[in-house]
This record gives sequence, structure tokens and C-alpha cells, in this order.
Amino acid sequence: MMTVLAAGRAVRRGLLGGVSAGRVGAVLGRNVGALRSGPAYWLVLLSGFFEPLLYLLSIGVGVGALVGAVPVGGRPVDYAVFVAPAMLAVSAMSGALAETTFNVFFKFKYAKTYDAVLATPVRPVEIALGELTWALVRCLFYTLMFLVVMVVLGLTSAGGALAAFPATALVGLAFGAVGMAISTFLRGWQDFDLLTTGQFTLFLFSGTFSPVQDYPVVFEVIVTLTPLYHAVELVRGLAVGPAGWMLLVHAGYLVVMAVAGLWVASRRIGKLLLV
Repeated sequence: MMTVLAAGRAVRRGLLGGVSAGRVGAVLGRNVGALRSGPAYWLVLLSGFFEPLLYLLSIGVGVGALVGAVPVGGRPVDYAVFVAPAMLAVSAMSGALAETTFNVFFKFKYAKTYDAVLATPVRPVEIALGELTWALVRCLFYTLMFLVVMVVLGLTSAGGALAAFPATALVGLAFGAVGMAISTFLRGWQDFDLLTTGQFTLFLFSGTFSPVQDYPVVFEVIVTLTPLYHAVELVRGLAVGPAGWMLLVHAGYLVVMAVAGLWVASRRIGKLLLV
């Protein structure tokens, strides 16, 4: 255990050593300034909230009237209650990925924003942290509104919503960091077809609409290795229950994912722009 903790501290020092909160804030402030420039970004921002909400109402509530109850932690719950936390996790994932893939790729490849930023004292890791923080703001904007809808519809309690909210932040950090790392490898807009296909596959087969135990054994094992599955299980366990030790496993998976994504993203930005 001490070895693991020492390794974790070494990684943190190597990744975040010398990071300036002011320089990270400057990157974040640039995004805030862009948000104030016009209503177009607000329309895009709001559209990302409505997609999982419509899935919840159409499948969770509509189809759920035909499905009835499904087992969660050994007890039956309404299908809408089962689907709602999954859509919450999807909302967090989608908000973070949209910001750190499409927007970061445009700034990186076409607008050459980061070339200009790196002409200042800002370092690649600080660019990555600033963009990830902004992605987290967008993610939490979605999830906060979604949690309000869940409480109003009686799909979770106020306590469950409060417990799930920090988990959605972890989901956003994990997917945002990995999305930013992926965006540094994309060659053009055509590559986003692959990214969208992968994201939609995760959306369909991560325990979102049916328990993973309903899948064939081999497929179930594959699903349990995917990131959105761990996000869904973590959020569902906190919002609906039961809360068990496996939640620590799900959270640990997402923490590793966030650290690895941030490390790769900062290294790639430095490698591609500081040559």
C-alpha cells in the first residue's frame, strides 16, 4: 500500500509540479470570454442537455410503462428509476467529451489557439488543466439540471441527488481528460465518425437500458471493462442504491482514467506544439 501511495505522489509531482493556478485560470478565462461573445454557444450548450432528457422521457418513462420493474441491488425498481442515473452519467460524459474533443480539436488544429497561448508562460499541462476545468463546468451544468428533473419526477431523492452530484464531476473529469488526449491524435473531422461510433456504442451497451447480467457471459465481461459502465454503476449506486464497496472500484477506475488522460494530453500538446 505504501508503495502504491508513493508511486501516486511521484506521478502527481511529475504531472502537476510547478503548475500555476493563475495560468490555468487564464486558459479558463479565455473560454468564459468566448461564452460571452454571443448566443450561439448557449444554444449548443443547452442542446447537449436535452438529448439524454429526451431519452429518459421516451425510453425510461414511455417504454418503461411496458417493461415494469427491473432488479437493482437485489430489489425491484421502476424502469425509469433504473434508466435515469444512467442518463445522468451519459449527460456528464457527453458534456465533457463535446468540450474536449470538438472544441479542443478546432483550437488545436485550425484556430491555432494553443500556439499563441504557448507563446506566453503557460505550459502544456496548464492548457490541459484549463480546458479540463472548463469541460467540467459544462458537465456540471448539464448534470445539475438533470438532477433537478430527476428529483421533480420522483426518480431519486434529494439525498441521492446530493450524493450523485460529486460522482458526475468525477465522470466528467475522466471522460474529459481522455477526450482531450484523443483529440490530439485526430487527423481531421472525418475521424470524429469513429469517435461518435465509439461513444454511441458505449451509450447503448453499458448497463444504460438493461442490466449487464442480461447479456451473454462473454459480452457481460467485455462491458464491465468499459468506462461508461463504471460511470453508470457509480452514479446509479449513489442515486438509487445500494451503496457498497464496489463503488470504490468504479471510482478508482475513473480516477486512473482521468490521470492517464491528463498526462497523455499534456505530453501530446507539448510534443506537437513545442517542437
